[in-house]
Amino acid sequence: MNIYETPAVKERLFGNPYVGRGIVAGESADGKYAVTAYFIMGRSANSRNRIFVKKDGVLYTEPFDASKVQDPSLIIYAAVRTYQDQLIVTNGDQTDTIYEGLERGIGFSDALTLREFEPDAPNFTPRISALLSLSGGFRYQMSILKSIDEDGSACARYTFDYPAKAGLGHFIHTYVTDGDPIPTFQGEPERIRIPDDINAFTDEIWENLNEDNKISLYVCYTDLTTGDVTERIINKNK
Repeated sequence: MNIYETPAVKERLFGNPYVGRGIVAGESADGKYAVTAYFIMGRSANSRNRIFVKKDGVLYTEPFDASKVQDPSLIIYAAVRTYQDQLIVTNGDQTDTIYEGLERGIGFSDALTLREFEPDAPNFTPRISALLSLSGGFRYQMSILKSIDEDGSACARYTFDYPAKAGLGHFIHTYVTDGDPIPTFQGEPERIRIPDDINAFTDEIWENLNEDNKISLYVCYTDLTTGDVTERIINKNK
């Protein structure tokens, strides 16, 4: 297999029952847009009881039915925030850690040294994050913090730094597939193709996520010339 092969995102998703939470970052094929997407999946009633809500420029996960919330600690958080010309996307409250670090002049990977994987033994869910820097030449970074062993004895930290290339994106997710415990993501973020059309990309991701386990999806295209933002949000719970 050619290591530079770039499949469509549906080829990474179709038929996989559980990739957990996932982040995409990259540039549209026409080179006009910085693109990111974030989705959540869930197996438990607590995890499935969520929606995405955009408030004051921040994308939050919120309970769909507040009366059914069991433990909000790892499922309710700000998932997408903007700091100046930088877009932060994560699968947990490390969004705020990165934001506060940028405010203090601390870089993406350095801010994440303050955090580690989630304390949800035996899965030890990885924390995945992305930072899209939109001006001065579009670039993006991605990170995964994961347990070094099955005991959660220490945190391994990986950061990936990408120059933007038209039509190319990278996809990182928390799990390989379903399991007990759930196997964590392995290797580098996966290469995927990024189309020009936000609606086509949104549909491609949503339609190829497992029907039983998908919960919510957010997709954002930012015009690299004007800064105009186009967004799509899909919530299974309505």
